[in-house]
Amino acid sequence: MLERIVPTASNVLAFRAVGKITGEDYKSTLIPALDAQITAQGKVRFVYVIGPEFEGFEAGAMLDDALFGVTHWRDFERIAVVTDHDWIANGMRMFMPLLPAKTKLFKAGEQSDALTWAAA
Repeated sequence: MLERIVPTASNVLAFRAVGKITGEDYKSTLIPALDAQITAQGKVRFVYVIGPEFEGFEAGAMLDDALFGVTHWRDFERIAVVTDHDWIANGMRMFMPLLPAKTKLFKAGEQSDALTWAAA
């Protein structure tokens, strides 16, 4: 499931991945929140915490994530990913130079630093 992290600065949207993330999690929780933030702010400053309680993505969730990212390529202003999962961090390092948004990786336990960076 995806849990909204509150409180955050008004220009930051933050979520924590818990357990196995499904396509339905994206469709019912994350995508509506991102769409609302884009409508309200014009751009999204996004913090995604993928900690030890994360168990993986279902294929549908990965597809929904990719499709949303491609459709809203320029709607992200900053993206902070907080994780100690090597495969996620390595994937981010590979794609970060290609993204138009400012991106930054943070280690688990640095959630407050990620939220501060995203809001700046």
